[in-house]
Amino acid sequence: MYPILPKLKYTETGNFFLIAGPCVIEDEKSPFAIAERLVEISQRLRIPFAFKASYKKANRSRLDSFTGIGDQVGLEILQAISRQFDVPVVTDVHNEAEAAKAAPYVDVLQIPAFLCRQTDLLRAAAETGRVVNVKKGQFLSPEAMTHAVDKVRAFGNSNVMLTERGTTFGYQDLVVDFRGITEMKKNNVPVVVDITHSLQRPNQPAGVTGGNPEMIETIGRAAVAVACDGIFMETHPCPQQAKSDGANMLRLDLAEDLLSTLLRIHQVSR
Repeated sequence: MYPILPKLKYTETGNFFLIAGPCVIEDEKSPFAIAERLVEISQRLRIPFAFKASYKKANRSRLDSFTGIGDQVGLEILQAISRQFDVPVVTDVHNEAEAAKAAPYVDVLQIPAFLCRQTDLLRAAAETGRVVNVKKGQFLSPEAMTHAVDKVRAFGNSNVMLTERGTTFGYQDLVVDFRGITEMKKNNVPVVVDITHSLQRPNQPAGVTGGNPEMIETIGRAAVAVACDGIFMETHPCPQQAKSDGANMLRLDLAEDLLSTLLRIHQVSR
């Protein structure tokens, strides 16, 4: 099952779709280089691909954490990537005003996990007419996400998908319950597994989220084996230098091998 996106290519292959990119727009050049590499890989492997980056990061632990290079600049970069590479683009929104502001520049408005129950935000995103990707709250059961889907549909938008990103396990860890993929599919929406944020280790004393990136392939293998519709991952040429979420990102030069492996599992499992 694919989201309704006019620029999504290779849907006839039946392959899972990919949402990938850096966590945030860090500068005016690197997002284009990352997008170009991901487009090359997705074309070679014939994977439907959407580019993701946040134009603004609102949910940061520390006051001095990087939040972006400017809202308007970030949105214009996303729009330019979409036009240059002819791919859909995805970005987070955190409140009603941001939904209205971002919608003209992107194809998918993503609701962060912490905000997935915010009715006014879901309404604002739905009413833009863009695809709405709701990330499952770390504090919610998969069954509870039916209410988020119902809200978006009630506000006149049937183009909604859900993303699994792990469930809180103690204070500083997340786990993925893969039964939840099947459960969320009962809503008849595409279900995505975020294979990088699911490996975060939040609430570190230093105020910088940790991660466990060596397990990305493990989570990815399990996700495609249980027939998720899409894979979400954040990637960066040098995660150690990334300005947000570097601890759980996939190194960009590992992306093609990982996706090739996941495709083989997907083809066997289906």
